[in-house]
Amino acid sequence: MIHLKRAYDEHDSQDGVRLLVERLWPRGLSKEKAAIDLWLKDLAPSTELRKWYDHIPERWPEFQSRYWAELDQRGDLLKLLKHYTQNTTVTFIYAASDTDRNSAVALKEYLDQKVHE
Repeated sequence: MIHLKRAYDEHDSQDGVRLLVERLWPRGLSKEKAAIDLWLKDLAPSTELRKWYDHIPERWPEFQSRYWAELDQRGDLLKLLKHYTQNTTVTFIYAASDTDRNSAVALKEYLDQKVHE
C-alpha cells in the first residue's frame, strides 16, 4: 500500500516506510523532523523536467508523460520500490504544496499502472 504525504506534515506510525521521492531536500526541514527512512532522489524527475514543469497546472499531463518516460529507464530502482510497496506500507514523501499534481502523485500512478499490473 502506498500513501502520499507532504514532508512538512507530522509523521506517524501508519506511514510505514517513509521514502523521500524528491531530488532536493525539502527547504527548512531538519532530517530529524522529516523522519525519512530512505531518500530515493534518483527516482525523482530530472532537474530539467522539474524546472520545465514549474508546477504550472496546464503542463501536468505532459509532465506525467515525460516523467513516466524517465521512470521507464530506472529499472533497478523500480524493482527496489516494487519490493517495498508489495511487502509493507510505504509513504512517498514530497515537498510540493500542490497535493494533486506533484511528482509523488505521478510516481504512485506510474507504479499503479505499470509495475503492479
